[in-house]
Amino acid sequence: MSTAPALEIRNLGRRYGPIAALDGLDLTLDAGRIVALFGENGSGKTTLLKIVAGLLSEYTGEALIHGHAPGPESKAMVSFLPDQSFLPDTVSARTAVSMFGDFFADFDAARAFALIAELGIDAHRTLKTLSKGQREKVQLALAMSRRARIYLLDEPISGVDPAAREVILRTILTQYDPGALVVISTHLIADIEAVADAAVFLRAGRVLFAGDADDLRARHGMSLDRLFRTTYQNPVRS
Repeated sequence: MSTAPALEIRNLGRRYGPIAALDGLDLTLDAGRIVALFGENGSGKTTLLKIVAGLLSEYTGEALIHGHAPGPESKAMVSFLPDQSFLPDTVSARTAVSMFGDFFADFDAARAFALIAELGIDAHRTLKTLSKGQREKVQLALAMSRRARIYLLDEPISGVDPAAREVILRTILTQYDPGALVVISTHLIADIEAVADAAVFLRAGRVLFAGDADDLRARHGMSLDRLFRTTYQNPVRS
């Protein structure tokens, strides 16, 4: 069994023209944790997740997933939930489950169907007939039904009502393998704070600070929600 961290990032850089989305980012995360990823818009959160998920290949530095660079071996370990819808409007939830089963060897279709039912979704309905919250629940059920070692969830509770957020967070907490790493990118700090073991704050493509949630609260003398508001109340000056 490998003793490598679940995720090890060294001097990671990624540019979009003149803009540095990631600028020498260093980060190490261990398995068995739920980690909240915080930062203002443009801080590099989504770019970081896409590199780890193997969706972006042009970068400098190093990203290691259980000791493997992004590629076929790492993709087999990572379940990525993007912040945008990734399924055609015309398919049903049932068809989406079939599609995931074709793509991912570790996908548990029975688990997905059970989750979709628990979330109150009719699997025969097409996605275009579902509300935003219902659609996000379907996509979350698909992502969490892989037997992955790392789950990357980009804004899984954005744009849905508080009741739906509670259901989605409960689904995440009850469905992931306790030995896996879960990284949740979000601006809704108050909702995530209660479930996060650790937090990472990004600014301008670098880690501003990171650590155990309790240690960060003790070190700064405030909640993570308050720390976020205090940290990001002034925008980065270009």
